[in-house]
Amino acid sequence: MYLQVPKLKWQGKLMVMLLWVASFWLVGSWIIPFLAHTAGFRKEFLTYRGQALYSLLTDVAEGLAGIAILHRCLARFHPLPSDWFRFSLEGKWQFDVCLGCLMFPLVNRLSQVNLSLLPMLPSTPVTVSSVEQSIVARDPVAMALYAIVVSVCAPVWEEIVFRGFLLPSLTRYMPVWCSILVSSVAFALAHFNMQRMLPLVFLGVVMGAVFARSRNLLASMLLHSFWNAFVFLDLMK
Repeated sequence: MYLQVPKLKWQGKLMVMLLWVASFWLVGSWIIPFLAHTAGFRKEFLTYRGQALYSLLTDVAEGLAGIAILHRCLARFHPLPSDWFRFSLEGKWQFDVCLGCLMFPLVNRLSQVNLSLLPMLPSTPVTVSSVEQSIVARDPVAMALYAIVVSVCAPVWEEIVFRGFLLPSLTRYMPVWCSILVSSVAFALAHFNMQRMLPLVFLGVVMGAVFARSRNLLASMLLHSFWNAFVFLDLMK
């Protein structure tokens, strides 16, 4: 089984991914902080709710920049094949999503294995994220905003890029199963966290398999959202 893809050369596809990663870094690490500083805001001095809103706006800006890059690079290939970026409520994709959710305990187990293989260095400072701080403070508004970031925004942006664009692109050069694996490794690497490499690769494989079976980005987005919500709720314990 192969997915139909526009005839964009592999160099172009690599450039799209590099531009996407660069845009996330540039927007999140430079542009938004610069604009906030110019407006007289410093994230570390904001309230829990202010930091949560800052994170939400940053994530939306990063996602829109990535979508703009995809749209610009694929504009000359319009109309795109129907398999690309397809959303549908029809079909039996709900069953695949449910099966994917059954893999969550294994993802958790792989997280423990990964940490045992590559533990945090003793000299690594332990930092408490703004998400964890708002959870400790039990600020309901801040937690709701962070829930939107992790359970809505992140699944949408990441699935569009890794399952919507990268996975179908790779099927021009390799079988679908191999495309799922390679796109999953890229998905894991994009998180820049070696302590979570194994679970992220496996999670990417599960979401890639769900997408390949259903040809429906809504399915992989929903599964991704469920996983992020599962992690977020676990933090709240």
